[in-house]
Amino acid sequence: MSDLVRGFRGVFGFPVTPFHDDLTLDLEALAAHVEELAAHPFCALIPAGGLGELYSLSPEEVEAVVRVTVAHARGIPVLAGTGYHAVLGADLARRAARAGAQGLLVFPPYYPNAPEEGLFRYYEAIGRATDLPLLLYSRDWAAFTPPMVERLAERVPTLHGWKDGQGDVRKLRRIMSHCGERLAWFGGSGDDNAPAYFAIGVQAYTSSISAIAPKLAIAIAEAGLRRDFAALGRLMSRYVDPLFAIRERLRGYEVAAMKQALELLGRRAGPVRPPLCPLRPGDLDDLRKLMEIYQEVL
Repeated sequence: MSDLVRGFRGVFGFPVTPFHDDLTLDLEALAAHVEELAAHPFCALIPAGGLGELYSLSPEEVEAVVRVTVAHARGIPVLAGTGYHAVLGADLARRAARAGAQGLLVFPPYYPNAPEEGLFRYYEAIGRATDLPLLLYSRDWAAFTPPMVERLAERVPTLHGWKDGQGDVRKLRRIMSHCGERLAWFGGSGDDNAPAYFAIGVQAYTSSISAIAPKLAIAIAEAGLRRDFAALGRLMSRYVDPLFAIRERLRGYEVAAMKQALELLGRRAGPVRPPLCPLRPGDLDDLRKLMEIYQEVL
């Protein structure tokens, strides 16, 4: 395992990708957003991820987003999102390396019914594209059994970390037990699942809340690492659960609500790109009221 990945502890920050009203990239707003995040002790920043609308970006836009993030990250490691299919995923990996990224977060391939061999070849192709360490994002149809994770780690030498997005903590614990220290283990299904992740021993979690309330994300990670589940419970009930309740009202709100929250807090984020949709008026009103409570943790 690389020293970089081994050293990731606490919480990963996730920048949004700001757009102008005409849906073009707003790189100036991105630079300001990254500088705000970089003022906090995140173990790494991950641009062009799920919150960063990876699948709405062109390869050239991904490279530009990663380059701006690296330039304004104040030395915090940057891991870039990649995915789609073997050829495009490898291209995005090379672009990320050129832009200065220190690692990659590999999303599932576009095809939801790939056989195991095809799935493994997909990750091998991206792994061969650069020497950057990979974190595999296991979400949706990229689901693995413990023996599959072991076999994949043998076939992809640059695979160093596992970001769980399934939310099945029972299975993740079994995978961690089976593979041991071959990989670093990270929680990645949402801030609301952080207590369960830290209970089974992950070393860090990925936070979408980091984009709007970095201090809150850091507080969640610190409580989790010291296994202070009473403190975690208080943070969940006051801040996290109400936000995730709004996010669950419509598909795509996991991105749209976070960008709208930034706007409500006076920061430029812009709209989401279709097929994502903006918040409906009633949901926006509820989010506005919640952001008044979030002033406590800004």
